[in-house]
Amino acid sequence: LRIMAGKVKWVTDIEKSVLINNFEKRGWIQVAENEDWNFYWMSVQTIRNVFSVETGYRLSDDQIVNHFPNHYELTRKDLMVKNIKRYRKELEKEGSPLAEKDENGKYIYLDFVPVTFMLPADYNLFVEEFRKNPSSTWIMKPCGKAQGKGIFLINKLSQIKKWSRDSKTSSFVSQSSKEAYVISLYINNPLLIGGKKFDLRLYVLVSTYRPLRYKLGFCRFCTVKYTPSTSELDNMFVHLTNVAIQKHGDDYNHIHGGKWTVSNLRLYLESTRGKEVTNKLFDEIHWIIVQSLKAVAPVMNNDKHCFECYGYDIIIDDKLKPWLIEVNASPSLTSSTANDRILKYNLINDTLNIAVPNGEIPDCKWNKSPPKEVLGNYEVLYDEEMAQSDGTERELRARPGQPTGLKGSRARDSGKPVLTTWK
Repeated sequence: LRIMAGKVKWVTDIEKSVLINNFEKRGWIQVAENEDWNFYWMSVQTIRNVFSVETGYRLSDDQIVNHFPNHYELTRKDLMVKNIKRYRKELEKEGSPLAEKDENGKYIYLDFVPVTFMLPADYNLFVEEFRKNPSSTWIMKPCGKAQGKGIFLINKLSQIKKWSRDSKTSSFVSQSSKEAYVISLYINNPLLIGGKKFDLRLYVLVSTYRPLRYKLGFCRFCTVKYTPSTSELDNMFVHLTNVAIQKHGDDYNHIHGGKWTVSNLRLYLESTRGKEVTNKLFDEIHWIIVQSLKAVAPVMNNDKHCFECYGYDIIIDDKLKPWLIEVNASPSLTSSTANDRILKYNLINDTLNIAVPNGEIPDCKWNKSPPKEVLGNYEVLYDEEMAQSDGTERELRARPGQPTGLKGSRARDSGKPVLTTWK
């Protein structure tokens, strides 16, 4: 008989008030990392050390951490694309209806990542693709960096040739000092609001590889009106929505920080484009999230001591098609505005309620499916066991014009969102 439950002992190497206030509100006890701890909210560098073979660190049953050991399979730009490409090929081999293609050989349902190549490895493939459509713009990003660092746009092969020492053979020679880049077709017809480009940041909590969805998220706006004009290719205030970049712009608004809530975006789209189109867009966004997680599930080291809150970045084009741009492992917990602070505080609060039920000392043998009452602003997006017992498989071909196999995700008559299982 336990008379008094012990207090959770926490450590973090990310000194952010939205985290620390949440731990303190629960009455948890802060300890040093070399003491006995139960809960460690750590940076991606620290997780690398904890799970590295050299340290030989073993987590005990009463310890949990906020990253999977190889989370980078989804959060490194090159690996995410590689895993999604592999997933499509496997579904194709199995003859899955999800891998269906149209008459031009494009995936009907799995075409949600812009055409992407790795440099230097795919240089020749990239050149071939570039020549097919020489008026296109491409965006280059270093594989391992965040917050918009090292990103640039190109629309001429010569801009990339300066990368290569040997332009005579037109083969891409990589100096060892050059890091790997991904180069993707730039979405140059983004949906604009008030003439400005924006993207959607959604939070997805994976407790095991059975994800939940965070409904709040927010849209990040650029501060300068968008123009596809090539003369503005190096004006990152036009093209990149990262707050780390936008806050240096002259027109940055420090009160709302260039952010809207997702529910505001939804209301705006419903009023300008209609409810049905908006519902379809959000269905497709959730579909993308589930498919991207399924793509990495086979390679993900699903350690029972881990959970992860990913930050998904989605861009919507002017045809209302969503594109997955990237997934972040350590979505920023810095608050740029008061609303931002509240959103992130609530995000951490909901995450902790699910990851550490009742604020009790963790136990890895817990059932990882939380009861509905602790979900907060999360909504169950996909639960494999539910999906299988539900016979969702049978409905796979039942809804033409929708991403296949989506179960009606909204009780359309009642207008209220309902919990859904997805295939």
